[in-house]
Amino acid sequence: MTATTEPPGTHPSAPPTGPDQPDPDQPSHSDRRGRRLIPALLRITEFRRYWTGQTISAVGDQITTIVLPLVAVSTLHADAGRMGLLTAAGWLPSLLFALHAGTWADGRSDRRRVMIVADIARAVLLLTVPLAFLLGVLTLTQLFVVAFAMGTFAVLFDVCNAPLFVAVVPDGRYVEGNSLVNGSRAMSSAAGPGLGGGLVQLLAAPLALVADALSFLASAVALGSIRPAEPPAEPKARGRISAGLKFITTTPIMRAALLGTATVNLFTFMIAALFVLYATTELGLSAGLLGAVLSAGALGGLIGATVTARISRRIGIGRAAVLGLIAYPAPLLLVPAARGGTLPVVALLLAAVFGSGIGVMLLDITVGSLFAAVIPDRLRSRVSGAYQAVNYGIRPLGSLLGGVLGSTLGLRPALWVAAIGALTSFLWLLPSPIPGLRDLPDAQEEKGL
Repeated sequence: MTATTEPPGTHPSAPPTGPDQPDPDQPSHSDRRGRRLIPALLRITEFRRYWTGQTISAVGDQITTIVLPLVAVSTLHADAGRMGLLTAAGWLPSLLFALHAGTWADGRSDRRRVMIVADIARAVLLLTVPLAFLLGVLTLTQLFVVAFAMGTFAVLFDVCNAPLFVAVVPDGRYVEGNSLVNGSRAMSSAAGPGLGGGLVQLLAAPLALVADALSFLASAVALGSIRPAEPPAEPKARGRISAGLKFITTTPIMRAALLGTATVNLFTFMIAALFVLYATTELGLSAGLLGAVLSAGALGGLIGATVTARISRRIGIGRAAVLGLIAYPAPLLLVPAARGGTLPVVALLLAAVFGSGIGVMLLDITVGSLFAAVIPDRLRSRVSGAYQAVNYGIRPLGSLLGGVLGSTLGLRPALWVAAIGALTSFLWLLPSPIPGLRDLPDAQEEKGL
């Protein structure tokens, strides 16, 4: 999808210009300066609206990332094992449904409408939590059900989002598009946890989830305002559940990336399941201070999104992906190392999430751009579903493992195991073609799929 405009002064009715007569079609100096400040992709209406919806929704997601565990800990007094189960519940649908969802989505031509329905459904699900709290009937079982149902609709949204992204981003500009989308997620990581922590202190924790529900509705409105030319439905998609997984296993770039990201997700979700409990009980941080720490540290993600394109051009997109898989988990070693008074603890956690934020943006943008370039249009949802089934499906396993180790070994030893394990993930990429990639490769059409 491209945008074309006529150059200034070439329209047949354009008046003559001279040194004393400014060209009325020529942008002024202030207009040209304003355009330089606005990324070129954001001047494309379809992408700008898509990006706006994703940005608003990402802020809400970050609010829920901190608020939902705080509901479990502060309102319902969950222990380490139940925290692991809660995190696992949100990611289990990826393991159970992603393969079938990707096949189903590739057989549809109205994927954008499916995404709108998924947004509205998640808003309604979140609103049941504050409603149950106000009625005095909120339980951990309801939180588990809400997390699982939201995860199910997130799977539908994500498998449809892959083909929609390439429909709103011109060919060859996937790094730029991913940088903008992930940059907005980084900004949401800076704003969302602090906003969530502040809302928890002003209101009861369950009531803060209303903000995320509103963000899903805003995302649905943004998606409803665009009409991109989506990739057509694949008539043979139905019943070809294994096609996406076969493409991944037979394409060296995809296979290595999946092994690396699945490994890092296994161990980082062990950390995610324990982090709020560890920070609030063992380190003694308040909800507001925890939110501020995460917000300030997540500014690293914004820096990572800003510099990824430059790093990719300088060292090649393949080496940038390897670097991301090292830079993302390495700073997390500082999490179990945090001890002492409030000041050194906050300093170490800030350094951990700040450095990790840079690394995860570098990883997500480069790997996401590789996938956008390599995967054929006819397979996008099926490959996305297969990838999610493994890469996201391993997350609840990591959460459960984190809960088990946290309960048996203790929070700090479990976090050490997780941080060290995550750092080994880059080894999967070294024997693959990825380190040798200078630029984005062409789509890999595989026979027999």
